[in-house]
Amino acid sequence: MDNNLIYRAAVAIVPLVIAIVFHEVAHGWAARALGDPTAHEQRRLSFNPLRHVDPVGTIVVPLGLALAGAPVFGWAKPVPVDARRLREPRTGMMLVALAGPGMNLALALVASVLLGALAGSGGPTIANGFVGQMLIEFILVNVFLALFNLLPIPPFDGSHVLEGLLPRPLAVRYERLRGLGFALVIVLVVVLPMVAPNANIVARVVLPPAQWLAGRFFAVAHAVA
Repeated sequence: MDNNLIYRAAVAIVPLVIAIVFHEVAHGWAARALGDPTAHEQRRLSFNPLRHVDPVGTIVVPLGLALAGAPVFGWAKPVPVDARRLREPRTGMMLVALAGPGMNLALALVASVLLGALAGSGGPTIANGFVGQMLIEFILVNVFLALFNLLPIPPFDGSHVLEGLLPRPLAVRYERLRGLGFALVIVLVVVLPMVAPNANIVARVVLPPAQWLAGRFFAVAHAVA
């Protein structure tokens, strides 16, 4: 069954879709709490994945990565946030940006407790079954998604945090990079590692702390079990 394409796709894609949807809704919740109801007005504060799914970023790319044995990541349609409607635009955008990764880490913690409870109630065999594998993948996906999004590369969440920390003149210059958007991500995350393997941002910057942090969550699961 492990080699079944549908099984592997479910284990990889379902946790990612849930993680991405909660990530985006968290941005909207934070923005609304800080004065910007744009996401609410556009009915994006919903857990219906159809309102958030990007066919390429949420399905095609992560499925291809999963089948290739590479770290699974993806993206959804961004929840709309209007910084001009926030009570404190600079600080507000930083907090809105951090809400997404923060939600992912909270979900990883919940999954680790559930995984531990599953292992404790039914033994290792049940924990290694479909639900157990889904929970393990859910922890890994949420940790990776949180740290990957904290990279200070537009349009990732980390870019909004960096922009808020920079002096205003530098922040204005940095904000101009946002126009490059997806092209910049492709060059830095995909093309650059192919040309210069030592410059692999994901492998050298994201994976080491992600592996360490995932280990801490699995330790929580072990303690619960």
